[in-house]
Amino acid sequence: MTAQTARIVRFHETGDASVLKLEELEVQAPVDDEIRIKVEAIGLNRAEVMFREGHYLESPSFPSRLGYEAAGIVDAVGPNVVDLKVGDRVSTIPAFSMGQYGVYGESAIVPARVAAKYPEHLSAAQGASLWMQYLTAFGGLIELGKLAPGATVVITAASSSVGLAAIQIAKNVGAIAIATTRGKDKQQFLRDAGADHVIVSDEEDLAGRVMEITAGQGANVIFDPVGGPLLEVLAAAAAPRGMIIEYGALSSAPTPYPLFSALAKGLTIRGYTLFEITRDDELLARAKKFVYAGLESGDLKPIVDRAFPLNDIADAHRYMESSQQKGKIVVTVP
Repeated sequence: MTAQTARIVRFHETGDASVLKLEELEVQAPVDDEIRIKVEAIGLNRAEVMFREGHYLESPSFPSRLGYEAAGIVDAVGPNVVDLKVGDRVSTIPAFSMGQYGVYGESAIVPARVAAKYPEHLSAAQGASLWMQYLTAFGGLIELGKLAPGATVVITAASSSVGLAAIQIAKNVGAIAIATTRGKDKQQFLRDAGADHVIVSDEEDLAGRVMEITAGQGANVIFDPVGGPLLEVLAAAAAPRGMIIEYGALSSAPTPYPLFSALAKGLTIRGYTLFEITRDDELLARAKKFVYAGLESGDLKPIVDRAFPLNDIADAHRYMESSQQKGKIVVTVP
């Protein structure tokens, strides 16, 4: 019998998007508590660009797979799997090693714990656009930030998938969402996405505008994936006893600590990744319950910016690096 094969994305060295190779590999069987998914769509994340470049929390071991989010149909289960069965429609939660379990390709094996069924009214592309963005925003805004009705949150890089998820979650709990974007071209889009206020940071004084919007009080919570010199500006925009949540490092510049603002205002500046949520069963269950409720009510709705075919995975990465997107970039798998 001829072995079944599938096209899998791997890379054999770190570098730009050209290192990504689509390779024909033998399909493996899941073991123990693993499941195998026939992939229909893949959601792209900045973490995968950083991993490909060798600048991530985890270092690749070559040849390396990559990818955190995929949606598809379970087509095989390991002997210890009890909660999922062949034919189930699932998407993956980022709670595993990309190098070991990367999901870029036509077939993916992951631990059953990280596979979650998603609502029938969502497409596969939307299913692959759920967990990274909503769990990241939930953990930062709800678990850490304790965002409450009437509180003000500043969301930087707001046109990203996580930024848009943060706007939706802020509105879901009755908070005031201030979105920031560098250029005017995304201003109306962010208003349409639910932001109460939009600051164009290349043209406006970010801290000054936040103080104007909040009548001099400042923002209670600031949710930022950029870091770098922007942190000093955000500290100036924060309210007394406010919290700044740093969940990324998009800036290539060093990140100075805003000591005097932190002392004067009693600020909390908190580093955070969604793994705080996904590696804790109790927190993950709470987060999933929140997301499922939001998806059911319509308060949470994943926004897909653009879809690329699997053959164009390198171009999809280049598009992500261009920062043109307004929402999630997905790759469709025939």
